[in-house]
Amino acid sequence: MNPAQPFLSDIETLRAKAREQMDKGPVTAAYGADIDRVLDVLNQSLATELVCVLRYRQHHFAATGLNATPVAQEFLEHADEEQQHADMLAGRIVQLGGVPDMNPQTLTGRAHSQYVTARELRAMIEENLVAERIAVAAYTEIIAWLGDGDPTTRRVFEEILATEEEHAEDMLSLLEQS
Repeated sequence: MNPAQPFLSDIETLRAKAREQMDKGPVTAAYGADIDRVLDVLNQSLATELVCVLRYRQHHFAATGLNATPVAQEFLEHADEEQQHADMLAGRIVQLGGVPDMNPQTLTGRAHSQYVTARELRAMIEENLVAERIAVAAYTEIIAWLGDGDPTTRRVFEEILATEEEHAEDMLSLLEQS
């Protein structure tokens, strides 16, 4: 790095560019991703998280059997964390100038995971583990795809991915105990 050479445009140029398209919020000429595709991927991921919230909550209330109480509590905790993920994704969609798509009529069709109910506790755990594995695979691909083009969205997905990996570990542990 040459300390005599500036790494940024001169301050007057930066100020002028910032004023030119204020209506685009944080999306500047330096944004390196396809904004429309990023918004589409964010909305698919939002649908995924909302489907997970609903599935975990349904399993929380439907769980019965000898060991159901602690497992049902785990389902509820995961549902709450999935809701936090949905809120993070919806917030990022708005920040990028998009509109979060929470249309219940198309939600399951846009989600990566499926909404599957089950009667038996073990089957509930299995369905949640499958869904978590799908989320881990999808979000890992999204993070790689985003690369340096949108570091903020990438960090959102990295944070969500870490929790999804914990959820998968929790479901595997419950499965091994059942």
